[in-house]
Amino acid sequence: MTDKRFQTTDTLLEITEKFPETITVFKANGFPQMEDPEKRKLFGAKITLEVAAGFRQIDLSSFVSLLESAIDDHAELLKTGHKDKDEILVKGLLPCPIRLPLSEQVEQFTEKFIAKGNKVRFELQAASMGVDWLKDDWNPSKKAEDIADMYISAGFDMFFDEAKLGRFKSDNVFSAQMPYKNLNPDFQNDYIDLRDPMNHYSVLGVVPAVFLVNEKELNGRKIPKTWQDILSPEYEKSVSLPIGDFDLFNAILLSLYKLYGEESLKKLGRSLMVDMHPSQMVKSHKKQGARPAITIMPYFFTKMVKEGGVMKAIWPEDGAIVSPIFMLTKSSNKKGFSEIIDLFCSKTVGELMSHQGLFPSTHPEVDNKIEPTKKYNWIGWDFIYQNNIQALVNKCENIFNQGLKE
Repeated sequence: MTDKRFQTTDTLLEITEKFPETITVFKANGFPQMEDPEKRKLFGAKITLEVAAGFRQIDLSSFVSLLESAIDDHAELLKTGHKDKDEILVKGLLPCPIRLPLSEQVEQFTEKFIAKGNKVRFELQAASMGVDWLKDDWNPSKKAEDIADMYISAGFDMFFDEAKLGRFKSDNVFSAQMPYKNLNPDFQNDYIDLRDPMNHYSVLGVVPAVFLVNEKELNGRKIPKTWQDILSPEYEKSVSLPIGDFDLFNAILLSLYKLYGEESLKKLGRSLMVDMHPSQMVKSHKKQGARPAITIMPYFFTKMVKEGGVMKAIWPEDGAIVSPIFMLTKSSNKKGFSEIIDLFCSKTVGELMSHQGLFPSTHPEVDNKIEPTKKYNWIGWDFIYQNNIQALVNKCENIFNQGLKE
């Protein structure tokens, strides 16, 4: 397999030397050593892309697509230049399943928006890129007027870290500006409310984590129905976790910590058998060698499961743990800014997220097509505001790694 820019027989060092923008993709997909220049030279010079994909059990064509997207996105960024003072700048990470269709919506909007004399620039990249490409935005020297007017991303990493965008929260730089007061009943009811009581953050939708069970690999064990079941000793070394999906993995760590304490994270570490990309885990029953009995994955990937097969999707009875898709907006009076907010908060985008990406939307008029009996497991705003989330994520990761080594 070849690509016009690189070949799958090229080494990782060759690819990253030619396209440094791919380093974040390698880091986000199980090769953290590629971020360090010395380790990159030692490790990257010895392994080709196709070997690396096989080593991490990632689909090669999917891996190539991620790298191509990073290269294309970087080229686009180089064209855009620096921020104009009158320009509205929107930055963010879009979940891969909806990135292309949502980008099309943005392009159509932009053409009409600019025709009316407005100025806007969108820098929206694939979530697989990670947040490192945004690190200049949280440079300590940056002032509120120097950063983007809007940010969109799933997960907690970018928004709550005081060393990143979280430092602007105390100055009320950002405010929730959704055009509707009430959320979808799925996310505003007697057990869950995704409205931020402090009015800093907006939540456009969620990425739910569910179980995919290989009944053939259970070997007489019961099908897990809850998160507590996953922590049972009978499932040790039997579970695949989305470690490479930092947003969802962090949400899982935080939720289990809140529900069951530190020991639950050690148990989760002991449960780990393998870390694979969800698209690979859907087909893992066809692979040779050791196979996980349970895969924890984004709900989106369950639609790839073949009916009548050995793979069975389970929505946890105690709720699918969710990673919120946040929208962070400045209190801005720039011309047309409210129109951009309306775009991302529209029913059209909500249905795109919900129906194409299986990321349930908070828009009040969107039918998420999720049965009322299927609940969501959300850590809650009280927990968020009572804790240093980034410090707690680091703590949870350390405890998880302790269990992994036991």
